[in-house]
Amino acid sequence: MLCRVPGDAVLTGLRDLEVLDEPLGARIGIAPDVALLVQYGSVVGWSLTDPARYLTTAYADPDPNPPSPATRRLLSECLDLVTQPVILDVDDGEPTALARLRAADEALRNQPEDRHRADALLSLIANLVEDYGNW
Repeated sequence: MLCRVPGDAVLTGLRDLEVLDEPLGARIGIAPDVALLVQYGSVVGWSLTDPARYLTTAYADPDPNPPSPATRRLLSECLDLVTQPVILDVDDGEPTALARLRAADEALRNQPEDRHRADALLSLIANLVEDYGNW
């Protein structure tokens, strides 16, 4: 289960929602901005701080410069589009969801700054556009 905070400054992946019923035992940093979440001696999830900073296409190193505000906004929009409930609306051909998908695709294609990160997001959204392109 993917858990998000406003602005998607932190993403947390949990094994299941029951993890939230008890306090975590530890957060173990395994890399800059990445931690494993431990409860009763078992890894129950992970946490990534500032995910926009790490957007990259396959086999490329992340850009060392901070992400642009536009990239941060588009990351949140793309995460909305690929997670429930919006992805279910996209799958059902809901016009509002498809309009959001088209708008995200266009915004990513036309973003002049932070191109490497925009291209990483575009590769994700382009797959959805290809799959649901018969609007």
